[in-house]
Amino acid sequence: MKKLLLAVALLASGIAASAVQDSSRKDDKGASARPSSKVVNAEQLLEDVRILSADAMEGRATGTPGAAMARAFIKKRFGDAGLSPLGASFESAFRLSIGKGEKSLKDEPTGVNLVGYVPGKSHPARFIVVTAHYDHLGVKRGQIYNGADDNASGVAALLQLAAHFNRERPNNSIIFAALDAEEINLVGAFALVAQLKAEKRDLVLNVNLDMVSHSDRGELYAAGSHHTPKLRPLLEQVAARAPVKLLIGHDRPEQAQDDWTKQSDQYAFHGAGIPFVYFGVENHKDYHKPSDDIETITTGFFVHAAETILDVVKTLDANLQPISNKKRSD
Repeated sequence: MKKLLLAVALLASGIAASAVQDSSRKDDKGASARPSSKVVNAEQLLEDVRILSADAMEGRATGTPGAAMARAFIKKRFGDAGLSPLGASFESAFRLSIGKGEKSLKDEPTGVNLVGYVPGKSHPARFIVVTAHYDHLGVKRGQIYNGADDNASGVAALLQLAAHFNRERPNNSIIFAALDAEEINLVGAFALVAQLKAEKRDLVLNVNLDMVSHSDRGELYAAGSHHTPKLRPLLEQVAARAPVKLLIGHDRPEQAQDDWTKQSDQYAFHGAGIPFVYFGVENHKDYHKPSDDIETITTGFFVHAAETILDVVKTLDANLQPISNKKRSD
């Protein structure tokens, strides 16, 4: 473990030195000219993506040394952001397979979620759950799938939200979960929902971040309001002032493959009757390819997307009671 932590520290220090100086990333094409709210640490946001999508992480496939290295880094960043563990530690292991009888975790392949929280000042027993998966596709045919947009970007944005709400306490408690095994049928998300339900947590909203850094058109989608219509006016309120094009949709059953309801970790919450907002971009040429590197993300858009997501979460936190009363059925 000490060797792993040392490797992460060396990786982080080497990458941090070049994070701001690198001008090879895609420019702000497609980003809005509206003024930034300056509530996101852009340097740290990009540094976190660079570290998580470095070749040393070997694509962060579930159960690999690269995934363990990513976890060690994210746990350190959870501490930096001021999060408290929800349980005995940030780590929450789960089985990747479901077999007959009782087996110890060491006898089966496991994934590991990382779960921390910030207590709410007004409603500490009521929880918003912010999620972003940290796993990706690993190494295939000798090529590393680094997953900068998918989904180092979501984890980096989650860390910015965590740091903000530690500084400015939310009304409701907020759980921040870096999830494993999204690329394996969303197993980590289903494990988290089962865990939180078993603990009888009052879960009123999921905000899922998956691919939020790569859009030449400056478009960020927010899905979920079709299932919970009271979300829509709050999303529209933020869209009117957002520094990106915040579009609402990709959540209607008749859209078939363009309905994103089941396509990322928010589906586990939706299936449990918990409203969700899923932030993401439409598929691009680097999706699930070795070219999904930090050099291909749209940096100006990414920073503004993170600011927009933070604005939405703040708005939802301030108006949580009206949206959590009743969930619309499909």
